[in-house]
Amino acid sequence: MDFGSFEQRIGHVFRTSSLIEQAFTHRSYLNENRTPGREHNERLEFLGDAVLELVVTDFLYAKYPEKSEGDLTAYRAALVNTQSISDAATKLGMNDFLLLSRGESKDTGRARQIILANAFEALIGAVYLDAGYGAAQQFIAAQLFHKTDEVVAKRLWQDAKSRFQEMAQEKENVTPTYQLQSQSGPDHDRVFVVGAYIGREKVAAGEGRSKQEAEQAAAEKALAARGW
Repeated sequence: MDFGSFEQRIGHVFRTSSLIEQAFTHRSYLNENRTPGREHNERLEFLGDAVLELVVTDFLYAKYPEKSEGDLTAYRAALVNTQSISDAATKLGMNDFLLLSRGESKDTGRARQIILANAFEALIGAVYLDAGYGAAQQFIAAQLFHKTDEVVAKRLWQDAKSRFQEMAQEKENVTPTYQLQSQSGPDHDRVFVVGAYIGREKVAAGEGRSKQEAEQAAAEKALAARGW
């Protein structure tokens, strides 16, 4: 695969071209395409995760000198969680360059989010090895730092259920409730659908691989439905 257009997109041309290829290579791809010396991206992901955490920590520490350790930790978690970094990866068009097995390439939803988030961290690791901390810092800043003000203003550092409860109590003086709507699939791959309610009104529904995940998805959709 030619990664030249992607390198132009991120403003970094790799001196060691094998690094960018490794960053996009999922373990499953090598199961179907065995090439001597070729590596999947998990080691790069491990490195990139550490670099990402340090860069974001340094940025938040300087940006919010009055905030406590607890607040800064919550802000950082919101900036570097799977949703946030998979969204950044999607905006960069990383989906088009992922090297996956035929089975993995069909995955959508949460499974693809995780693959994208891991590849994003691997890419950070690749940039770090190729050009050093400064280059990795610039890449992370360009992709994530602009989200910070929204994270703080909209309290996105709270989980969706907490935000929905806080807003429902503030706006409507009601504590929201959740009701299981359905469940399907085999025991090892069950899908739950849960409704989020304010009083008797069903505001939204969400699905997940557990009831807790479905409740979070329902709360997220309910916040959007209410414009909160």
